[in-house]
Amino acid sequence: MTTPISVSTLNNRIKSLLETTFLSVTVEGEVSRVTYHGSGHLYFTLKDSSSSISCVMFKGNNQKLKFRLEEGMSVVVYGSISVYTPRGSYQINCVSLEPSGSGALALAFEQLKKKLSSKGYFSEEIKKSIPKFPKTIAVVTSKTGAALQDMLRVAKKRWPLIKIVLIDAIVQGESAANSIANGIKKADSLNADIIVVGRGGGSLEDLWAFNEEIVADAIHEANTPVVSAVGHEIDFMISDFTADLRAPTPSAAFEMILPDRNEYLMYIDELKERYDRTIKNLIIKKHRELKHIYDLLKQNSLSSKISYYQKEVSSKISRMNEIFSDFLQRKGYEVEEISKNLTRNMNNILENKHRLLSLYISSYDSNDPKKRVKKGFAQIVKNGEIIDLKEIEIGETIDLLSKDTKLKAKVIDKKDL
Repeated sequence: MTTPISVSTLNNRIKSLLETTFLSVTVEGEVSRVTYHGSGHLYFTLKDSSSSISCVMFKGNNQKLKFRLEEGMSVVVYGSISVYTPRGSYQINCVSLEPSGSGALALAFEQLKKKLSSKGYFSEEIKKSIPKFPKTIAVVTSKTGAALQDMLRVAKKRWPLIKIVLIDAIVQGESAANSIANGIKKADSLNADIIVVGRGGGSLEDLWAFNEEIVADAIHEANTPVVSAVGHEIDFMISDFTADLRAPTPSAAFEMILPDRNEYLMYIDELKERYDRTIKNLIIKKHRELKHIYDLLKQNSLSSKISYYQKEVSSKISRMNEIFSDFLQRKGYEVEEISKNLTRNMNNILENKHRLLSLYISSYDSNDPKKRVKKGFAQIVKNGEIIDLKEIEIGETIDLLSKDTKLKAKVIDKKDL
């Protein structure tokens, strides 16, 4: 009869056998009963349609896992068989694992993207606008990287007035995510206008720090607008979705956020021409308005009114002088004509009176036979004037004067002999 052994001895022999036989195993199966323990260890069961096996991934290896293990996920685990002798159970001690059919990084990317999207990290409503004319830009990147030199070259070319503050950060490796996140927080405290976080191209593993949740949190919590400029145009990082602006490359970031000095110099020249033209036209317009106002003021000023009324008075005086001169000239002609008529009439009267006087004188001299008027003769007088018979018209009344007789007669007939 065989000597019995203790349970512990059996379990230790089984442990020694299994752990030396299965030093390295690769097993594929479906994940169930996932437990993330507070100690940092990961416990789960790997199963197929007919069997299952317990698995453990201790804290050191679990921290390197890029994605979160979920119920029902199909994975491939890499590790070894270990036996827990107190219970006589065995399990797979997982060193690493990855999703079946797709890379672990790709799955981790999609998981984190989905998680952050549900938290609103990618919402357009929370994106901050990029200042059009930034004065200070904080750059979170490696001070030895080629990306920094590319960004500085573009900045000098496009907008030399910009001030660039470098926040040196580790951009590759296990400590890169924490370094980048801390760099973003420091840059956010500098009161810069924009934060540019990024690095040059590389493999997905090289760029992975920008896919870490800690970096996404730092970008999301920053009060300063953040531009993500990682890798090449085909590379899309979680930081690209979280940032306020995604640039395809680091140099492109500065092309996008900095104004082009040459463009604005031409724009300034154009503005100057427009300004000069506008000012010139405005001066011409105001000069015309001022001249119009001056002319109106001149027309309505006291001196203008005095001058106007002086001209009016002078015009009236000239007109009055003309009228008065014409009047005097006309009256002069009338006076001259009256004078002529008066002279002529006076001469006629004097001549008639002279004749009458002669007649009267002759009548007083009737005793003198030499001065007597012959019998049968008489003076013919009309309107006080001695006239000839030829001057008498039918129907007129005349006076006939002799030396001692005066007759008044009316002509009833007249014949020429």
